[in-house]
Amino acid sequence: MAQLEIENLTKQFGSVIAVNELTLDVADGEFVVLLGPNGAGKTTTLRCVAGLEKPDAGHVKMEGQWVDRASPAERNVAFVFQNYALYPRKTVFQNIAFPLEARGCSKDEIRRRVHQVTDLLHITRLLERRPSQLSGGEQQRVALGRALVRQARIYLMDEPLTNLDFKLRVEMRGEFKRLHDEFRTTLLYVTNDQTEAMALADRIAVLNRGCLQQAGSPREVYDHPVNLFVAGFIGFPRMNFLDCALSTDGAARLGAPDGTWAIPAPDRVRDAVRRGECERVILGIRPEDLVLALQEKPGSLAGRVFVTEPLGDRTIVDVQVGDRIVKVKASADTELGAGQAVWLVPDLNRLHVFDPQTEQAL
Repeated sequence: MAQLEIENLTKQFGSVIAVNELTLDVADGEFVVLLGPNGAGKTTTLRCVAGLEKPDAGHVKMEGQWVDRASPAERNVAFVFQNYALYPRKTVFQNIAFPLEARGCSKDEIRRRVHQVTDLLHITRLLERRPSQLSGGEQQRVALGRALVRQARIYLMDEPLTNLDFKLRVEMRGEFKRLHDEFRTTLLYVTNDQTEAMALADRIAVLNRGCLQQAGSPREVYDHPVNLFVAGFIGFPRMNFLDCALSTDGAARLGAPDGTWAIPAPDRVRDAVRRGECERVILGIRPEDLVLALQEKPGSLAGRVFVTEPLGDRTIVDVQVGDRIVKVKASADTELGAGQAVWLVPDLNRLHVFDPQTEQAL
């Protein structure tokens, strides 16, 4: 295991800046997930750490030592690729043993360590098969076994669950969590699936267009997003965003066709109003922080049901408020018809407010 430090890392391909002055520390034994949409710079960051790409600027440090000039082999990192990258003509045993053979380990040592890893991953029965004879989940376990058998100081994983079906992805999330809890390896993991990131990470680093947006625990980035991008990217269904005008007393007011929704603004917003820093804000409310009511209540917002989406354990209700659709996460037994009048009651302690100019949280 090792501590990883990324300092002002920049990588450019032609006119495209894939990674832009990224600074991120990963503690010894920590599970950090790089989360973001396609093109955010996640995989490029991983390849720079592994030594497969040479950054244009910035540095990578492992165990307190700069490794900018070190080869991939000298860095002693294990890389699990999205497509698994197994040798098709080698058996499972040979695929997992290959890194140990390259290091010149004895046959007894190789056999012992391969069986130790395959027992852990429950694939010992597959040792004589070839990749073409394996399911996607089995191939994924073999690729993971080949990484684990190396006993590397840092493990890098590039969307290793992307090619699996939903049920198997959920199962393998549990396997990753169990393996990390057991080995306490230093792990940098790439995904664009925010559910996967929330389930696995000790910390999440959210990237967009090559820039780090926020790094924190899953709870921190969910409860306290620092800007509009993070707020909208983390959570399902995504956060509702509503344009609001601010009155002189600091109340956030949303204009609607059938009235005005007046919500007491948090102190930090009232202070910004008094300083004259903003006259309008974007109000963010997560679907689970809204309660549906069939009668008007103080501080509620009137709307009509647009469509309902039963999901088994819950029902997502789309409510039309003026020209906007607001999503509400309701109980599974919610039964509402299209066009039915409803009122939305927000949890005032769970509101998020953003500056429309800077898109930063207030």
